[in-house]
Amino acid sequence: MLPLFSILLILWLMLNASLAPDVLILGLVTALVIAGLFRGSLSPLTEFKATPAALRAAPLYLLYFLKELVRSNLRLANVVLSPSLPLNPGIVKVRTRLTSRMGRLLLASSITLTPGTLTVALQGEWLYVHWVRVDHDDIDGATASIVAGFERYLEVMYG
Repeated sequence: MLPLFSILLILWLMLNASLAPDVLILGLVTALVIAGLFRGSLSPLTEFKATPAALRAAPLYLLYFLKELVRSNLRLANVVLSPSLPLNPGIVKVRTRLTSRMGRLLLASSITLTPGTLTVALQGEWLYVHWVRVDHDDIDGATASIVAGFERYLEVMYG
């Protein structure tokens, strides 16, 4: 409850750009009520390992995600603009070593937000990903291509 409350309060204060007593009190009450209502939900700080290694991995993960986002956009644009439209769509099964719920959720979301891939299902250690251009039919190859980069940072942050 405390991580969600903290995030909501910080967002409230940033959006209002004021520390006036009435704004602060309203923000505290609102954040407390929302955090109380969504007590069992996940927030990005849920299960986060607040170690020096994890704090270093978080910005590196964001940079890696942005790099993959640009790379995937360019790759998909190349496919779409190619006259032969070299598609090879399919659903591949990949494995994750992540054990935390938040780590797996962030992995699935990162894959989905990257153009050309869409996480269809997450069942235990297995993710089923729709891939616009399947490069690997085997689990290990697909896992290395889709999951490994994200997982390297998420494993340090969430386990």
